[in-house]
Amino acid sequence: MNILFVSNDPSIFEDGSAARARMRTYAAEVSKTGGVLHIISRAKTRQDVTEGALILHGVTGNKISAVLAIKSRARALVRGGEIAVVSAQDPFEYGWAAWKAVQGTDTKLHVQLHTDVFSPWFTRSGMSRSVQVRLPFLNRIRQKIADRVLPNAHGVRVVSQRIKDSLITRYGASMESVSVIPIQVLPQAAEAVPFPEPTYPFTLFTASRLEPEKRIEDILYALAWVKDSYPATGLVIAGEGSERPRLERLAKELHITDRVQFLGWRADVRGLMRSAQAYIQASAYEGYSITLIEAALARVPIISSDVGIVGEVLRGNESVLAAPPGDANQLLHNIRHMIEDSRMRSECAMRAEAAVMAHLATVRNTPADIIADITRLAV
Repeated sequence: MNILFVSNDPSIFEDGSAARARMRTYAAEVSKTGGVLHIISRAKTRQDVTEGALILHGVTGNKISAVLAIKSRARALVRGGEIAVVSAQDPFEYGWAAWKAVQGTDTKLHVQLHTDVFSPWFTRSGMSRSVQVRLPFLNRIRQKIADRVLPNAHGVRVVSQRIKDSLITRYGASMESVSVIPIQVLPQAAEAVPFPEPTYPFTLFTASRLEPEKRIEDILYALAWVKDSYPATGLVIAGEGSERPRLERLAKELHITDRVQFLGWRADVRGLMRSAQAYIQASAYEGYSITLIEAALARVPIISSDVGIVGEVLRGNESVLAAPPGDANQLLHNIRHMIEDSRMRSECAMRAEAAVMAHLATVRNTPADIIADITRLAV
């Protein structure tokens, strides 16, 4: 059975990349059905690469022309009678391309959803008592595209029960067959990695893309409000993104530059977590949130907005201190609580680790599970 992935990850064309390695595992599973895995994606140059049961098709262009090129290339493969299922990595531009490619054919459409697209915070910039963060207007368009693509999919895979529940609320009982297959996270131990100087006696740590939906500014405001009462507290941020210059300016405006370190992208996030007194996240929305899983495995107590697996795997006020998205004031209270109560920190960390280990022991999230979810549509 031949399968086609519609992707937007140019790194799959890099031979030594993690994405290429992951695609090889998927192709190995597809080969067990006697088929091959085709992947169409944006690339730096137009190219085709064949590697055993893995065939890569690279297209070039800007955001619009590349999507149109992907649609045409996918349509040609489907019309050639080679593809049983087309799986899109999202229900947005690439989902639309996949949907158009299968229209009028017997090829099945499978859509993967990795983010909480129908969270009100997917388009909401803030609330009355929070910082206003400008989210891309494209998010509103993407919701409208998803409303066309998802009801026409033969199968949908989401990464958390939270997302499945949002689909059922929006579309009704037709979404009860949606598969919940989280992102694979291996429970590997990591040695503690010390933070660079200057260090803080109580270090809050976060690892994130520095983009608007991550709402790092809420953490900065909470730190500014707590700095005088707890002068030993500081924040270390690992990650890069378009918002970094603005966040650095905000730290300066809040007079907390001596309390904040921007480390840039780091490959040793799990080790850094082991050196923190608390992990903190303030995202407006998440699909799953791998970093919360990793923080729990690192046995570091967690402060988080109520997103992703919070409430599903990690229970508020039991294994994580949770706050509504956009509520920097509640983040402040949670930071204070975390600083003042060492026993609570220890208990939260132990409960979070136990909850995540139980979750990983029972969850279906291997490449074999994902390919099985796709191939079942053609049986």
